[in-house]
Amino acid sequence: MNLAGKRVLITGGSSGIGLAVAQAMVAEGAQVMITGRRPDVLAKAVETLRTTGGHVDSVAADVSTEAGRLTTLDAALDKLGGLDILINNAGGVRAGRLEDTTEAEIRTMIEVDLVAPIMLTRSALPHLRVSGDALIVNVTSGIALIGTPFYTIYAAVKAGLSHFGESLRRELKGEGIHLLTVYPSATDTPMMSSSRAGPELGTNREPAQAVADAIIAAIATGAFTVVRGGEARTKMIALNYADPAAVDQRFLELKPALADAVRDHSAL
Repeated sequence: MNLAGKRVLITGGSSGIGLAVAQAMVAEGAQVMITGRRPDVLAKAVETLRTTGGHVDSVAADVSTEAGRLTTLDAALDKLGGLDILINNAGGVRAGRLEDTTEAEIRTMIEVDLVAPIMLTRSALPHLRVSGDALIVNVTSGIALIGTPFYTIYAAVKAGLSHFGESLRRELKGEGIHLLTVYPSATDTPMMSSSRAGPELGTNREPAQAVADAIIAAIATGAFTVVRGGEARTKMIALNYADPAAVDQRFLELKPALADAVRDHSAL
């Protein structure tokens, strides 16, 4: 897909991976609308994006709510004049043992990470069909491929989004709408700022721009997935399927240190 002139809506586009993708899209000549919950952060992001002369707008809305999704889509259609690409990137996380995770935290992750992208995609589909050359990008997580202790709910919702995307891609095959699923590994973003997990726990954070560049490359080739984490992640994914007990043992050895490192990891 050639991104020049494409009309793009990016949820969670004011920071992290969303902002990096917006920057990359603008560089390719796309018209971009970013959304987020914090007007001040959005305004700063738009100012940054416009320094290159790109076509960028924003809307402050919470896509985990029906009203927020309606506001988001209406603003995108109004400012962009239509929609060619929807990037479901907004997300939230709360790590910790399941029994220590509150019902409110669980429901928030379900609403933000799973319900919101499903419902926004459903509402956007009629407009994407008009494009005739459209794309949906779902940003999930490497945890959707390898369940990690203390991220039970996050793993569940991201795996749900992954399979939603796979099924929808097949449902839309031949109808002018492609779907790309992205599995970032640990990324240096504000969402990760409260996690203390480092390389000693297998958490090597890469720049958000590296993820964005991989997404742009995948769009150009019509790929189905982007899996980050390099060779080590590829081997771990294979081992998780071939010998899950071996992966269980690895995590057993890491559990005490991992529990301490992620106990304050929260971005909801």
